[in-house]
Amino acid sequence: MFLKCLLNIWVLIACCINTRVLALFDPLSIGLAAGAALGFYKFDTLKDNTYCRFTECCNERSIPADIKGLQEDLDKHLFGQHIVKQQLIPALEAHFKEKENSKKPLVISFHGTPGTGKNFVADKIAQRIYEKGSKSKYVRKYLGRGDFPLESDAQLYSARILKEAREAIGDCPRSLFIFDEVDKMPPMVFESLASMINYNAHIDGVDSTQAIFIFLSNTAGVHISDKLGKLIKSGTLREKTRLSDFEQILEKGAYNLEGGLKKTSLIESHLIDHFIPFLPLEKSHVYKCAQAEFEIWGKEPKDEVVERVVNDYITYDRVHGIFATSGCKKLGKKVAVEAMSPYV
Repeated sequence: MFLKCLLNIWVLIACCINTRVLALFDPLSIGLAAGAALGFYKFDTLKDNTYCRFTECCNERSIPADIKGLQEDLDKHLFGQHIVKQQLIPALEAHFKEKENSKKPLVISFHGTPGTGKNFVADKIAQRIYEKGSKSKYVRKYLGRGDFPLESDAQLYSARILKEAREAIGDCPRSLFIFDEVDKMPPMVFESLASMINYNAHIDGVDSTQAIFIFLSNTAGVHISDKLGKLIKSGTLREKTRLSDFEQILEKGAYNLEGGLKKTSLIESHLIDHFIPFLPLEKSHVYKCAQAEFEIWGKEPKDEVVERVVNDYITYDRVHGIFATSGCKKLGKKVAVEAMSPYV
């Protein structure tokens, strides 16, 4: 805190006098110059154009919220997830459009089997909202097993989450919180958050309405696969499925199955704005994933090479026989080995 205050003082000085002239002034003159600067400029504007040019701040420069860029990323690199694109982009656009008048934080819950793109999308959201992406100090990410391993300590974890969220939002109202592996977290771990993400909630003067909370979970992934498989077998095209086909399954699954959202007041009080399904991937989607991975390595292999990699990698679910059990989760490592071959 002391260092930050000191830097702010030097920002004011820098706006008043040339650095070469700075050495000619004594401390008293420097203090008067800083005071004069405050009289002529609004401090926030002054800070944005000086101090915040060199370090991350909670402003438009550091938080550009490039939702259009996010949509382009998802259109180019996210395969087989038309519902995600249909729901996520408008939700984020609406949140940032009304950020000054928002009544509650944006709360989203991603559900699906491994390798369907949940972490990929969460990381892309961070990259496009913040100039520093996932490395931004305004992005907090928690891992189920790593951060909350013991069910007996659920109340301690809940208090910790609330404390850290309050501190983060106090520092920057436009903070992002990502909770990964929610299905591996103990029940009731999010109970304390209900007070913070409720409508018009202010805790100790902290306004959380501009923040975003994202939950990532494998919970109900099997139920999504079963529902999609039945729809396809009944004649419904995958691309014609809608959120309404899955939303109730996700909400009930998250509430009743083991995990951090089990029996939570976040669901009881309808505080989760969007339950978004990540559909299980089919071979055509895994094939596109493989092509994208080869592009990362600067390779353009023949179709038969990609086909061989996919066939060696993919295994199908036992019930429907069309869904890749691991999605694209481990494909990157398989492609990396192939890409290093001199024959590709």
